[in-house]
Amino acid sequence: MSNPVNVPRWTPNASPTRLPHPETISQERDDDTEMGSIVSEEEPMSMSHGMERTFPFSTYSAPPPSTFPNPKDKVIHPQPAYSLRIETDEITHHVEAREVQLSNHGHAAYASRAPLTVPLEYRQDGIYLTWKDLCVTVSDAKSGTRAILQGLTGYAQPGEVLAIMGPSGCGKSTLLDTLAGRLGSNTRQSGDILVNGRRQALAFGTSAYVTQDDTLMMTLTVREAVYYSAQLQLPDSMPLSEKRERAEITIREMGLQDAMNTRIGGWGHKGLSGGQKRRVSICIEILTRPKLLFLDEPTSGLDSAASYHVMNRIVRLAQQDGRTVVASIHQPSSEVFELFHNLCLLSAGKTVYFGQASAASEFFSSNGFPCPSLRNPSDHYLRTINKDFDTDVEQGFDGKTISTDEVINILVKSYKSSETCQQVKRRVAEICKREGAPLEKKGSQASFLSQSFVLTKRSFVNMYRDLGYYWLRLAIYIALCLCVGTIYFDIGHSFGSIQARGSMLMFVAAFLTFMAIGGFPSFVEDMKIFQRERLNGHYGVGAFVLGNSFSSIPYLLLISLIPGAIAYYLVGLQKGAEHFVYFALVLFVCMLLVESLMMIVASVVPDFLMGIITGAGIQGVMMLNGGFFRLPDDLPKPFWKYPMYYIAFHKYANQGFYKNEFEGLTFPNNLAGGPPTITGDEILRDTWQVEMGYSKWVDLAILLGMVILYRFMFWAIIKTVEKMKPMIRAFLATPPNQMAQIMETPSTS
Repeated sequence: MSNPVNVPRWTPNASPTRLPHPETISQERDDDTEMGSIVSEEEPMSMSHGMERTFPFSTYSAPPPSTFPNPKDKVIHPQPAYSLRIETDEITHHVEAREVQLSNHGHAAYASRAPLTVPLEYRQDGIYLTWKDLCVTVSDAKSGTRAILQGLTGYAQPGEVLAIMGPSGCGKSTLLDTLAGRLGSNTRQSGDILVNGRRQALAFGTSAYVTQDDTLMMTLTVREAVYYSAQLQLPDSMPLSEKRERAEITIREMGLQDAMNTRIGGWGHKGLSGGQKRRVSICIEILTRPKLLFLDEPTSGLDSAASYHVMNRIVRLAQQDGRTVVASIHQPSSEVFELFHNLCLLSAGKTVYFGQASAASEFFSSNGFPCPSLRNPSDHYLRTINKDFDTDVEQGFDGKTISTDEVINILVKSYKSSETCQQVKRRVAEICKREGAPLEKKGSQASFLSQSFVLTKRSFVNMYRDLGYYWLRLAIYIALCLCVGTIYFDIGHSFGSIQARGSMLMFVAAFLTFMAIGGFPSFVEDMKIFQRERLNGHYGVGAFVLGNSFSSIPYLLLISLIPGAIAYYLVGLQKGAEHFVYFALVLFVCMLLVESLMMIVASVVPDFLMGIITGAGIQGVMMLNGGFFRLPDDLPKPFWKYPMYYIAFHKYANQGFYKNEFEGLTFPNNLAGGPPTITGDEILRDTWQVEMGYSKWVDLAILLGMVILYRFMFWAIIKTVEKMKPMIRAFLATPPNQMAQIMETPSTS
């Protein structure tokens, strides 16, 4: 192709929902004269007037171009224009003319005329997010480190939607996590991330993040899930009726009105589809209209119509309220793609293109990869830069094919040397010069008491509807206690019943409480929901701990009373209501204590299989030191007796049970040479080696104190993890003095 084909440049009408960015106005220069053309908003813009463009890879045959009047009777090539309205001022945005030529190597080389940067009105109430030379690496066992993001520069500004696109594994989610401050502690980050031109924390409550995985309570209906979230996030001054109305309006906006009363569902429970769950997640996060919204694959699981309506709603929200929206999206339809203002196209962690979404087609065409007329542009971009299958890509008309790696290198190098890249850098510099106001740290607008009450109620409803949380455990406890009651049925007061009573009470204190680990998968799900809502600032750690503790009390009381009564009266333990009440209270407190212990494990070990193993191991060690399998005086003093014997809750549970049962009883003594009878106090002191210096109620009080201690440890571990993650991330960042950390530990308790 020695001679390029001259065709007019077809300029489509701008999307009604996308306002082109007026960063530059091209100028035609002629020796000592500069002229610019301005096209009014009412003038038809389907074809650029008088436009002759040089496109080496096009077969389009266009009608003859019209002439453009010039005072000097010169024929010039005016630029295609877009009409743009900002606030009340209307200006015309010109796309600079380029002369595209095909080099000897078949690559597109083009020279851009110098643009004239037009300053834009700075929105003081919005959030401007910029990043410069952003790099992220992760530890790799083979190569040491592996680069995930390499030298990315870009921006997101109020009233616009930035779409991050690229093939799977290109770094879309990593870029979102980096901008939102959610990188894992095993990553290293370098470069600058600025909020409103400042190195400031992205305060909780000013941003929201819709994750790729929909972490929702599967037992709640759509209405309940959104309404509970509204109660947690919206201010106490707003009446409940208005909160309910806001929730229902948001549900209708996402097209979920027909599924309002449908339970979300999950494993083992039929409920919403994947696309509907995604819309519920978006509903929850846009209730408060956050100024900055991150969306990770918001259209995954949605059909094309639902995707368009969801994204159209998000775009309208961004434009109406001046929100800044950053969304990673995998394969949008052509209608959805037209909604985006700016496009960040990634491949293998590198920037292939960053700029106006509407100008991406010209960029690919100018480099020899034009989009076919009937193909979705986003499909064409992804197919061109996807090297997972490494198919050859045809370039131009001569049938020449090149590998995908070569295509990516051509596009990356072309973008770095293009005027578009320089415009992005100038725009980032302009935003950074205008230091906006510091972000307001608002977090959740509900009070601590309101948060605690709503979380308690929501958790109570979830436990009631989840058969595996407590109801299945109740059935198992009843079956076990029936077994215990029939094996030790009517135990009597013989000498042999002394050992039998001790064995039965030990089984209740150890193995019945051990069964609490069966609810660990539900604990893990609770922690996942908490982490998602906590990162978005819905409520504080203290409110979650209180809500989780209080909501489980009624169910644990029920489990303690019904199975406990079956075992107690079938065995024939001490008569009297006081003795049974104490027995049930110790069983209840032990179950509450074990659940507190398992919540600590869930906060440290998020995998439920590893968590069950860890929890079982901890309880097994405590059980061995409880004073039954090995009497207290026989325990090795280093470590096992001091301190393990006093740390194990089984010590106090066994002692309380023994005192409650043996005090006041008399048994016949079958030992040779001894007295004919033996008292319960002698059995406690000599047989079980129980500490007799205090009442059985002290043992119960110690168990209650351990419950409070474990719950406090649960709260402290969560707070410590929140504090340590940014520190670890900052320590691993390279260089540390260049990295701007934009997430902070929430101030709410």
